[in-house]
Amino acid sequence: MTTPKTGAQVELPARSRLAPVDPAYLRGLREHVHDVLRRAIIGGELPAGSWLIERQLAAELGVSTTPLKEALRRLELEGLVATEPRRGVRVTFDSNQAYEMALARAALEAMISRMAAERIDAETIAALRAIVARMEGATKAGDVETLIAANEEFHDLIHTASGCRYMPRLIETQRVFVHTARYVILSDPEERGRAFAEHRAIFESLAAHDGDGAERAMRDHVLRSARHHVKTAFERREETPS
Repeated sequence: MTTPKTGAQVELPARSRLAPVDPAYLRGLREHVHDVLRRAIIGGELPAGSWLIERQLAAELGVSTTPLKEALRRLELEGLVATEPRRGVRVTFDSNQAYEMALARAALEAMISRMAAERIDAETIAALRAIVARMEGATKAGDVETLIAANEEFHDLIHTASGCRYMPRLIETQRVFVHTARYVILSDPEERGRAFAEHRAIFESLAAHDGDGAERAMRDHVLRSARHHVKTAFERREETPS
């Protein structure tokens, strides 16, 4: 520091030195920027073909380009954007990719549910019943955050009950996409009601050890939810004049 009278430089006491910024704050900012962009892409606000200009996005988000660059790299690894030499970063995620991913997930989730219905025990049935009760309360209250958390717990418990190891790992690659898409889907009050009724039907088939019913109910639920997501996030936006 500089003394007022002499202007001489004086070493700060060791205990007065500024500590480095906690990396947790930097991680938090990077995660936030990544999450905002991912939601905008999966929600259709940044449609396929959009060019993501770093300086413009940084200004809109009120951040430097450093966390933005990392977010764009992560989005590319997730298959949502692509870097084109000498041109920049372009959104590639579209309605076709969204539905194709849902078709794959529907097939896997349906088969896992069949296996779970055959292997589920009384303790797991009780745990699923409690989750369904939480989902019902969150649905009535319009509590989207709680509903999404319960939804994911419901599916994870079915995966565990199935005893399968390979198929859940394949689904895990879509976890980020599915989590974000649920915000789009469950923001609609009517959709929340439909989704709850479908989850209850899945539970009832599992509790009855009905493999056919559980497989069918899960497949129908995943595909109908996917169609709603595609229509809400992509088709309606494409139909709206710019």
